[in-house]
Amino acid sequence: MGEQKRKQETKQTTTFIFGKKNFAWMLIGIGVIALGFIVMSGGGSDDPNVFNPEIYSWRRIRLAPAIILAGFGVEVYAILLNPNKEA
Repeated sequence: MGEQKRKQETKQTTTFIFGKKNFAWMLIGIGVIALGFIVMSGGGSDDPNVFNPEIYSWRRIRLAPAIILAGFGVEVYAILLNPNKEA
């Protein structure tokens, strides 16, 4: 009898820390971060002797980093989200 009880106690169930909601929000956050890097790309010059001032545009200096930070905020939310809470 003691043998069976010990085997039952050592039997572990596999539970994941994150649920489907967490992973869905993580994918959304990764998408927002990727969007920020896409917005930041470009503006280079084919000729190294020619300066292209487009690299200092408002889109690359202010908008893209704000989008990336928002994506990291979504990732933090995804990590802290309780998957067992209803609603």
